[in-house]
Amino acid sequence: MNILLQRIVERLVRTGNLTITSANGSSRSFGDGTGDPVHVVFRTGHAERAVAMDPMLALPEAFMDGEIDIVEGDVLGLLHTAYQNMGPGGVEAAWTKALEGLRHAFRRLQQLNTTSRSRRNVQRHYDLSGEMYKLFLDEDMQYSCAYFERPDMTLDEAQLAKKRHIAAKMQMKPGLSVLDIGSGWGGLGLYLARNFEADVLGVTLSTEQHTVSTDRAHAEGLQNHVHFELRDYRHLTERFDRIVSVGMFEHVGVNHYRAFFEKCATLLKPDGVMVLHSIGRNGPPYATNAFIRKYIFPGGYIPALSEVLPVIEKSGLMVTDIEILRLHYAETLKHWRERFMANRDKAKAIYDERFCRMWEFYLAGSEASFRWQEMMNFQIQLTRRNDVLPITRDYMAEAEQALAMQDNQTTAEQQDAAAAQKGKKRISEAGE
Repeated sequence: MNILLQRIVERLVRTGNLTITSANGSSRSFGDGTGDPVHVVFRTGHAERAVAMDPMLALPEAFMDGEIDIVEGDVLGLLHTAYQNMGPGGVEAAWTKALEGLRHAFRRLQQLNTTSRSRRNVQRHYDLSGEMYKLFLDEDMQYSCAYFERPDMTLDEAQLAKKRHIAAKMQMKPGLSVLDIGSGWGGLGLYLARNFEADVLGVTLSTEQHTVSTDRAHAEGLQNHVHFELRDYRHLTERFDRIVSVGMFEHVGVNHYRAFFEKCATLLKPDGVMVLHSIGRNGPPYATNAFIRKYIFPGGYIPALSEVLPVIEKSGLMVTDIEILRLHYAETLKHWRERFMANRDKAKAIYDERFCRMWEFYLAGSEASFRWQEMMNFQIQLTRRNDVLPITRDYMAEAEQALAMQDNQTTAEQQDAAAAQKGKKRISEAGE
């Protein structure tokens, strides 16, 4: 085994049950033998050297390229072993600290997300095959953190609860105009139009998502209430009663926060309400994970609240509520990872083995960061005046409860209709 890699692992892994087989065939065990065993096999000396010098990038790259295999356990187990030894007092090589420090120092250069660059960055990820996303997302194609009101919720139930949670914070009422910045596959916009007869404009930079969401609006007969456009939010001039943005702020970039909030302030009516839902970090500002930035979300950045709130204060908007969602995304990613792995062969048929390895590491690594590191989600409610909303949060819970009853009734009616359709089909088949 590469001597530098060996010394790093010896110092790092004090707890756990890790075995590493080097490219020359020799094996060593690390840790105190507790927990589920993880066995990593290095296929090349190149991978050993690269991981020793830059583990945050080289480890997932080597896994993608087949230079590393995990023959016992999985990626999530390997990352759990690493993270449980990297807490307070944990070991980290001086040069890896320096490397991450440089990445943090140059993070603004990596996030120059102009209009044209933002479109290219979005296309890199969100214009992948829709069939691939269907392999692991819920039926409504929600590609953001779900809201687990109960630990036994299914993914579909938790994503529906997320939409209720956001609608309640928006204090939705019938007939309002709504802007959805980064509208995805249209699920939230359709929900607001369907339940509140809202006039919704969803904007996205993804051609694939725009096509799917537009088709969905027409299929439901909601095209007169909700429409989706390929537009950058910076080019909008209309004003709205409500603005919502879910899972898009991570792509804005710290250089553009001021422009984002100032634009939202001009688009929001004086008595309007905005809800921003984004991934964040509990710790101080830090560089985007090198693997995620290079392969998954180019131009992306996960902010600390200390970077967001000062900009809001200067934008003409005021914060009326903040909620931190801690383990909700870890549970969401667990569902996604398990679904993706169950459909891995189908994903491989759409793309290839390297793509599957990349997404396996991405989903497991993201789950690990929310479960054992400092990642979280925040929801910030914003207004332009401090008298727009009730002075207690009770209205949120009341609205959520009412929406839950409405959603349950709708689900029951859909199930009855499906059962009746199946019954008619059986009768028809029996008659033949």
